[in-house]
Amino acid sequence: MAIRLLLDTNSIIALLNENAGVIEATNNADDIFISVINELEFKSFSNLSLQDMELFDAFVSMVKVVDLVASNITLKNKIIEIRNTYKLKLPDAIIAASAIINNAILITADKGFKKVEELQLRIIQ
Repeated sequence: MAIRLLLDTNSIIALLNENAGVIEATNNADDIFISVINELEFKSFSNLSLQDMELFDAFVSMVKVVDLVASNITLKNKIIEIRNTYKLKLPDAIIAASAIINNAILITADKGFKKVEELQLRIIQ
């Protein structure tokens, strides 16, 4: 079975900072996703250097970005379900739903995702 990962913003930062656990996970993955939310969160950090931005852009060019599009009814319904059921903030509900819809393991340091029962999850340090 294919190993599919969706990286949360904190795991993207860990990867770019050469975190051994995240590197190992991504090296073994068949598909790596991020949500457009992760892209927006990362690029909105105020203290990013030009080098950070270039490194991130190179990373984004190698992964699949899960976009929010009006025609993706399945994703929209899953976001609503997760938000209503687990009371997550909207960005976290989008990230969790993106992982679930893409049958991907969410790699994150955010333990708040543990309450989403159907989410495949790997917590990093």
